[in-house]
Amino acid sequence: MPSTSLNERGNFQFSEAHEKTAAEAVARAAEDLSQFPQTLQTTTVPSAQETSIMVADDKLPERFQWVLNAPEPPGLWCKLQNGMTETIFPLKNKFQHLREHQMSKSLGNLFPILSWGKAYNIKVFRKDLLAGLTLASLCIPQSIGYATLAKLDPQYGLYTSVVPPFLYAILGTSREIAIGPVAVVSLLLSAMIQKIEDPVANPVAYTGLVITVTLFAGIFQAAFGAFRLGFLVDLLSHAAIVGFMAGAAIMIGLQQLKGLLGTTKFTNKTDIISVLAAVWRSVHDSWNPLNFILGCSFLSFILTTRFLGRKKKKLFWLSTIAPLTSVVLSTLIVFLTRADKHGVKIVKHIKSGLNPISVHQLQLNGPHTAEAAKIGLIVAVVALAEAIAVGRSFASVRGYHLDGNKEMVAMGVMNVAGSLTSCYVATGSFSRTAVNFSAGCETVVSNIVMAVTVIISLELFTRLLFYTPIAILASIILSALPGLIDLNEAYNIWKVDKLDFLACIGAFLGVLFASVEIGLLVAVGVSFVTVILSSIQPGTETLGRIPGTDIFVDVNQYPMAVEIPGILVTRLKCALLCFANSNCIKERILQLATGKQEVGDKGNANGKTQLIVFDMSNLMNIDTTGLASLKELHNSLASEGIEFAVTNPRWQVIHKLRLANFVDNIGRRVFLTVGDAIDACITAKIA
Repeated sequence: MPSTSLNERGNFQFSEAHEKTAAEAVARAAEDLSQFPQTLQTTTVPSAQETSIMVADDKLPERFQWVLNAPEPPGLWCKLQNGMTETIFPLKNKFQHLREHQMSKSLGNLFPILSWGKAYNIKVFRKDLLAGLTLASLCIPQSIGYATLAKLDPQYGLYTSVVPPFLYAILGTSREIAIGPVAVVSLLLSAMIQKIEDPVANPVAYTGLVITVTLFAGIFQAAFGAFRLGFLVDLLSHAAIVGFMAGAAIMIGLQQLKGLLGTTKFTNKTDIISVLAAVWRSVHDSWNPLNFILGCSFLSFILTTRFLGRKKKKLFWLSTIAPLTSVVLSTLIVFLTRADKHGVKIVKHIKSGLNPISVHQLQLNGPHTAEAAKIGLIVAVVALAEAIAVGRSFASVRGYHLDGNKEMVAMGVMNVAGSLTSCYVATGSFSRTAVNFSAGCETVVSNIVMAVTVIISLELFTRLLFYTPIAILASIILSALPGLIDLNEAYNIWKVDKLDFLACIGAFLGVLFASVEIGLLVAVGVSFVTVILSSIQPGTETLGRIPGTDIFVDVNQYPMAVEIPGILVTRLKCALLCFANSNCIKERILQLATGKQEVGDKGNANGKTQLIVFDMSNLMNIDTTGLASLKELHNSLASEGIEFAVTNPRWQVIHKLRLANFVDNIGRRVFLTVGDAIDACITAKIA
């Protein structure tokens, strides 16, 4: 008879020498039991099942200890506490006394500017100065336009470009990101808050509610970072963000037709049908062609300069100064021709001076506080998703790491402080960050230069913007929208993952035909449905051994893998065994074990199953329903005379299996690898 090995058909065969060796091992085990009666309750000769474990223990004592005697995993409170501590102090200093140099590292971890500021020099400052001035030339007109999009007075956009950039420069980890108001957040605020307060009928209450929402958004953002809850931002998947941004861009563009047409009556709704109906009525009733001609002329100018800047990288500054140039030229045209007397809508008064304190405007005890908190949570997630996406994009280009949790804390702190100084929600801007990067910025000092420039403008130049036409602000916003629509990425999503594309198109259509918040809900809902479907029907895979190795792989993916007669090795295709999928998985394994496989499934077709080896290497966690299903599975298999073993359970899983006494229920057949489990079974058969 051949020796113990895999033959050409993949079957195990055993020699008389091996059988003799196993018999001797059993005899020794019985003798050992009789020598230690004080520690064991029985001195009888062990059964075959007990023998398999003892032989395996004799062969692999340390490996069994590794699996079965793992320490308890950290609890939920410990994770939250450690997450908050690591956000503030470096991990390696957590349990050490804070000596002077350790305190310096901790402060540098909390305030990144203290770390990179030591190597800052005049050469780097020159680059940041140029980038900051270039950034300010784009930021000033955009900030005024985005404030009007948020249904606020123009100066609030400038206020938002002062305090948040200063604080982000101290706390943030991105070098290129440009902080300030953005189009999507401005639209989101106006779309949701004007349902509670009318910005035209009661502008004071509306502004106070916007500032209150900003406070709540900042608190949520800081909490996400401090407690390492950044996964909440991931509720908006990449595909959902692509669809949401595209839908929001179209809605923003349609909303700007009000300024471009110079109409006075327009809808407050954001769905495409209502907006197009309002545009149709405006064209027939109250539009002014001078506004349209002026706005379209400068929109063409801005888009032309952008085209030239993309064709020749050295001319990027043309597209950067084009918005500010448009504001200056159009303001001069209106002032010199007195076009405002002929129906051209102008900005009129913009309040000058630095950010006023706005604590008295917070509505924390008002009737709409709960609504403000809900809107703040939604805005916080959207703003973080945009900022982290743009920050990581440019960080990858320059090859450094962006700390997501620190970014959340920085965003939260700057928005909380902003809510106290007349700012609304600020975040990282795609278009301005690209300009900042192209202008050669080295650090976030460019944000400080931009903020100082805005302060000077608030103090000295706001009176000069009295005659700025609203159509120009509309054209500036319209010119920034193409960057929010990424058709290539939408096509790639469709090509790679059809379910992901469903989330993308769902968000797009939701924003377009319902509202911004409905679009967000659709995006999150479709993403959740995708995850739930994957969890409910995760599937299992049958594993076989690669000939000549101890590696077990999916037999459908690797046809050369050999299944072992009498042993079914199976693995779950998801990371969670829970109430949603446990019954499906139990039934699937029972079908495989009893030979009721579907046609075409390899399963275990070479003989009656005697052992099920359940590989848990993919399983990250398990709930009580999953534990109950495992017990039911084990009982069902035992009634069929089939043994059950598990291998490589993760930390949380083995901890719960021990607490539920499942390890004892299956005769402590818990192994480190599939090979260990099979070797133990083979030894039992020999015995």
